[in-house]
Order: sequence, then C-alpha cells, then structure tokens
Amino acid sequence: MNTPTLNRRDFLRVSALAGGGFALGLYLRSGPAAFAESAASAGSGAAAPFAPNAFIKIAPDGLVTLIAKNPEVGQGVKTSLPMILAEELGADFAKVRIETGELDPRLGPQFAGGSLSTPMNYQTLRKAGATARTMLVRAAADTWGVPAAECAAAASVVTHVPSGRRLTYGELAAKAALLPVPDENLLVLTRPGDSKLLGRRVAGVDNPAIVSGQPLFGLDQTMPGMAHAIYIKCPVFGGKAKSANLEAIKKMPGVQDAFILNGTDDYHGLMPGVAIVADSTWATFKARAALKVDWDEGAAAAHSTAAYNAAAAALAASPGQVRRNDGDTAAALAAAAKVVEANYSYPYLHHSTLEPMNACAAPTADGGMAIVAPTQTPGDAQELVAKVLNVPKEKVSVRFTRIGGGFGRRLSNDYVIEAAAVAQRAGKPIKLTSTREDDMAHGHYRATGWHFLKGGVDAAGNLTAWQNHFVVPGLNSTEKPGRSADMGDAEFPGRFVPNFRLEQSVLSTNVPTSWMRAPGSNALAFVFQSFLDELAHAAGRDPLAFKLAVLGDDRKIPGTGQWDPPYNTGRMKGVLKLAAEKAGWGKPLPRGSGMGIAFHFSHQGYVAEVVEVRVARDGTLTVPRVVAAVDVGPIINLSGAEQQVQGSVIDGLSCAWLQEITLGQGRVAQSNFNDYPLIRMNAVPVAIEVHFIESDNPPTGLGEPALPPLPPALCNAIFAATGHRLRELPVTKANLSWS
Repeated sequence: MNTPTLNRRDFLRVSALAGGGFALGLYLRSGPAAFAESAASAGSGAAAPFAPNAFIKIAPDGLVTLIAKNPEVGQGVKTSLPMILAEELGADFAKVRIETGELDPRLGPQFAGGSLSTPMNYQTLRKAGATARTMLVRAAADTWGVPAAECAAAASVVTHVPSGRRLTYGELAAKAALLPVPDENLLVLTRPGDSKLLGRRVAGVDNPAIVSGQPLFGLDQTMPGMAHAIYIKCPVFGGKAKSANLEAIKKMPGVQDAFILNGTDDYHGLMPGVAIVADSTWATFKARAALKVDWDEGAAAAHSTAAYNAAAAALAASPGQVRRNDGDTAAALAAAAKVVEANYSYPYLHHSTLEPMNACAAPTADGGMAIVAPTQTPGDAQELVAKVLNVPKEKVSVRFTRIGGGFGRRLSNDYVIEAAAVAQRAGKPIKLTSTREDDMAHGHYRATGWHFLKGGVDAAGNLTAWQNHFVVPGLNSTEKPGRSADMGDAEFPGRFVPNFRLEQSVLSTNVPTSWMRAPGSNALAFVFQSFLDELAHAAGRDPLAFKLAVLGDDRKIPGTGQWDPPYNTGRMKGVLKLAAEKAGWGKPLPRGSGMGIAFHFSHQGYVAEVVEVRVARDGTLTVPRVVAAVDVGPIINLSGAEQQVQGSVIDGLSCAWLQEITLGQGRVAQSNFNDYPLIRMNAVPVAIEVHFIESDNPPTGLGEPALPPLPPALCNAIFAATGHRLRELPVTKANLSWS
C-alpha cells in the first residue's frame, strides 16, 4: 500500500483552513498521520472513523456523528447547525447522532449570543459538509473506476447513477480517510432551491431527552465527591461583608464550611460575598436563611428608582452631549405644522431564566479547575477562571451544558467564577446553586432609560424634525454608559429624518447592566415606534402609511460599522406590508378593540408585527392575536424558526405588559415570580401567526429580531382601542379603563 504524502502546497492549504478566523476550522485527517492512526486502529482490530474535519465523524458501521459547536440555550442551534452540515454532507438526518462540542479552538468561536450562530457558521458548516461529501464521492468513484461526476450522494449513500451501484458512507469511510482534503474553493455547494433538508420542519434533537427528564441542564450535573454551595452577596450592589455568624452556620445540620470571600468590585467577576458549603442544596438554602451578615452597604444604599427618575428629568433640562445633528432641528420644529412633545421611559428588567444561576467546579490534580456549567460563553468562562484564580488557561477545562434559559444573562460568568473560587477554597468539587431570590437580587439587568422627545410634521403630514435627549444610566459613572445601555448614533430614525438631533446625558447609578434578548433594540423600539405612531396621528395619517413614508424609497443605506450594518428599506417595507396584509390592517373593529403596528431592524433581521388587543371598559386587557412578518434570509429549520418568533412575542409581552425591576434603599424590590411575573398561559395570544419572506440574502439569526416590535405594537394597539397613550412600561402601571 502506498502511503499518502502531504506536499507543502497541500499543507499550507489545510493549515489555512485550520487556523483562519471564521474559515472551515478543518484539521488534518489525511496524509501520513491519518494513515498511521488508521493502521494502528486496524492493528488493534478497530477501524478508524472518517473525520475529515472537526465537525464530522463517520464510523465504519455507517454511523454519522455531527458536532453541534455552540451552546444550546433554547434557540435550536443544536438542531439547526448540524442540519447545515447534513445538507451538504448528504447525510440521512434521521439517523445521524448529534453531539455537543467540547470547548475546542478547531471549531471556531463557541458562544450563544447576538443571533450570530447562523450567520457566523453558515458558510463554514456548508463547506465542512461539502468537503466530507466530496471525499466520499471520490472514494466511491475510485472504487468503481468511474468519473466522480457520474456519482451522487444522498441519504448517507453514494450511488453510481448510470449503473445503480451503491456504497454506504460507512463502507467508504476507511478509503475516504486516506484522500487529500479538497480545496475549499473547488467545492460544489447545494444551489438555492435544491435543498433536501434546509427549510423543512425538523424536531429538536433533544426533545425526547427533555420530555423524559434526562440530565441535560446545568442543574442536572454532578461530580464525584462533590459538595453543594451557595454564595450570598450584599443586597446593595457593590457592598461587602464585614462579618457574619459563620460559627453558628457551621454547626447547622449538613453544613461543612462557611467563609467570606473578599472578591473585587468587578460585577462580571468575583464580587465579595459569603459562601456556605454543605451536603445538599437544601442544606445550603436552610443555612442561607439563618445567615446574619453585617454588610458594608456604602453610599449606594441611598439609591432608588424614584431618585433616578428625578435625576433623569433634571439632566434632560440641561444640554447634553450632541451625538448626532443633521439639518436644523430647532428651525424645523419652529416651522412645523404640528409639534408633538413626549417623554418615554422603560425600567430595568431581569432575565428571569427558569433555570437559576448554577455551576459545577472541581480542582484538578495539576492545580487547575474543571468547570461544568450552563454558560453562553464557555471561552470567556475559561479565561475568567484562569485570571481570577491565577492558574494557566490551559489548566482550566470547561464543558458547557444545555441551558434552561439565558436571554443574555449567561453571557456573563460571575456564577461560574463563584463556583470555582469556592471549590478552590474548599479543596473539593462544588456544585453552586443560587436561590431564585438571590438570582433576582443580583442580575445583570436590562438597562433603564429615559427619552425626552420632540417631533414635527409639516402640513402635508410628513415627518420633518426629530429631537431626542436620551438619559442613559452609567455604572458609577457620569461619562460612560453602562453595558448595553447605550444606543448608536445611526439608530432609527436617524438617517431617515432631514432634521435630526440626538443628545445624551449619563446618569450615574450602581446597578450592573448587561445584554438582554435583543439588547438596546428591546427598549429603543418601544420608544421610537410608539412616538412614530403619535406623530402619525398628529399628522392625521394612517400609522402604516406614515411609517412607510418615513422609510422612503427602496434603497440600501450604508452601515457605519459592525454594530450598524447596512439598512435595506425595501426589505423593511416588505415585512411591514406583509404583516399588515395578513393581519387585515384597516378593518373596522368594535370599540375597545384595536390594532397596532411596529417594525424594527435588529441583529440584521427585518421584522414587523401587528398586535390586536381587546380592552374591557374596566381596563382588563387581552391580546387575542399577533401577526409577525420576518425577513432573515433563508430559513434553516422552519419549526425552530417559528418557535423563535413565537417565543420572542411571548417574551416581549411579558416584558412590556408585566415586568419591572425597581430599587429602594439601594436594593432590588422584587424577589420572585410573585412580584416579577411571567405571562401565564391563559394570557398568551390564541393566535401567533408567523410569515417569512425568504430571499437570497445571507441568513441572519432569529433569536432576537422578533422581540423589539412587540412592545410598541402592543402599546399602539392599546391606544387604538382606548385612546390611552402609554409612554412608560410596564403596561400594568396604566389605568386602561374607558367609557
């Protein structure tokens, strides 16, 4: 047998694939090393699998294993990303095995956030699947002595079309493993419209395990010899423990140890707190209830929601930093036929994941740490643990589990480093679990914000001027907005109004903020789409016609950077018109019923929604129907895509209708779902209709874009039904009764 060799040109080609940013992430499985491995396996009586890259393994018995590289947080990527591989591989998806990938640089960036899993991995995974298919077809063609062009791959079988001869992928695996990896530029990918799998309805690959209670989630995990722990932080953000009744706690049943960790002032790292280590989670909870701590709360104990609201109004009364200034807004407002002035605000929000924060950590024999956690950013978790514990990064392993809700909260890894720090101090494996109350009191919240708006329309009903003084919270700063609290200079309707002025003032707070599902957009859309509705009514125009006029002619407006991509007005108008058409926009409705419409461009997705509401005379609100129109390019998994839109609608209803985080004496006032409610099943719309506009545009993510239009469409519908204009959330704060 001739041993395949790898020349310099092939080596450079494969090396580029292995290391290049968002390229294939292929690693060398051909040439002498692969041959030696195959020979060794053959000598041991076992045949080596065909593994042309880090995403695919094909065993000699025909089992195809596909790697799901990113954390599964309910957005469906454990199903959709392998579907992309299977489509190009020509595998029978009903018979493949899906494995969650380990943290592995060969797989490229591994995280769940920003609706980026599909756009970042689509082409990479297509090429990875096509690479394997090409090699399998080549192996079959060589076996039969026929041109590869006469062979076709489908359902994990290669067929010689003229003769009908067939070889399974398993039968071809050993021979394919000896072939050189083809040049990615020569790969033939599936043409649009020829997909056999993508765009179809496919059930989640974990569904059987979920309904049968298999241990998939972080809370399900165990480690040999582990103890349980809880970590208690000061109820006032930034405070620290001066002393605690530790000796009394240590004497409680099941308690192994209790101690204070000093930590730092990094809200996204290890904050100061008190750790309790015990035999069980229940024992830690019992001990936590008996814990008495003398906290150094600091000056932040005087902070409150009422104080923030008053300070924001005071800041808005003085000039702020000018972020954008197009035309002459003051002159345009002075010349306007009608001017509308309105102040909008939205509260802090908690992510309220059904699975509370938790993580497992175990010290390793080499001085490192093994982590098992439901984290959206396992790579960041690895770096944080290495940094805080002062151990080499390569000695920190991270295995990520399925996640019982993230919504951006688990992009931060504070709970991971808490588990690791307690494990290091205790010298044993630790499973750390937060109570719901501690979880809610120490979130990384969706930022609050205040917008002081003026808008003008001319005699023809056209929007001519827009002025916004935005008061944004900063974290102990009057200069820098808090994480995910800011907005871009080009945020809609910037660039769409000839006279546009954006000023900004930063209000110093002590509340840690971070990304939440559709960060920024989830709040800004409420403000801007609601105010557009106000302006439409002031102009005497139908809100749909008014918003289409603001968008203007079909065109592509260039972006200004990574977080401000190009804006295609034609695509946005397309979803607006489709949502209106499917909802029956403009049809007569009885008094107390109304429709509202809103749109938003979020995470490169174009979404418009129509909400239909009914409001009884006493103000009781029901939402019978929501219609969503979505343009995110080609759909990977139709079932998963619909679920993401429907989930966003329900999530958006919860946020806008029911939820707020308030502060008093520096503390979060809410503690659990009794005072921070999730929408109940009987309040969910009976009909949530989802309509996709599929196009040849590159696919974009879908976990976030469908949430932002919901709050303004809801509030606009309430106005249409009752005449009540809502400028503050949640809706429950308003009296909607009418006569």
